[in-house]
Amino acid sequence: MTHGSTSSAWSALARAIEGERRENSSPQSFARRPVRGVLVDAGPLVALLDQSDFQHAASVAALRTLRDPLVTVWPAFTEAMYLLASAWRGQKALWSRVETGALTLAPLDEGDAPRMRELMEKYRDLPMDLADAALVRVAEREDLTRIFTLDRRHFSVYRPGRRRRFSILPE
Repeated sequence: MTHGSTSSAWSALARAIEGERRENSSPQSFARRPVRGVLVDAGPLVALLDQSDFQHAASVAALRTLRDPLVTVWPAFTEAMYLLASAWRGQKALWSRVETGALTLAPLDEGDAPRMRELMEKYRDLPMDLADAALVRVAEREDLTRIFTLDRRHFSVYRPGRRRRFSILPE
């Protein structure tokens, strides 16, 4: 598992985001700060860091088109860490993305739990896992519709609001 081919794309995104964060920094608590950017599911996080992943090239190409911050949720981050578990290097690289600001972890708390449960029940026939429910919940709460996912089948069905659809990357 290697991650060299994506280093420049991640670095460019992190530099752009860091400049924006300096402009928008405030003493507000993390939990209250609005979340902006492109949601990212576990699949692309793994594919970007694992050159042997069959979706690696498409994920790198999609990442290079993005200028907005990447945002994920703890359940998707946990899933990606599990899938990268065979090589500490991949897990270390993913942690590095959080530490450098190239990837933001959106806050979730007990107030989000009832809606995530409702979403999992609503989409039980797919079925919807916790990571997907958390991503959809953050999308609803923060008014986000762009998602970087390899799970087009599910995210083309999920609705972040009554009539809205996700704009799925890669296209």
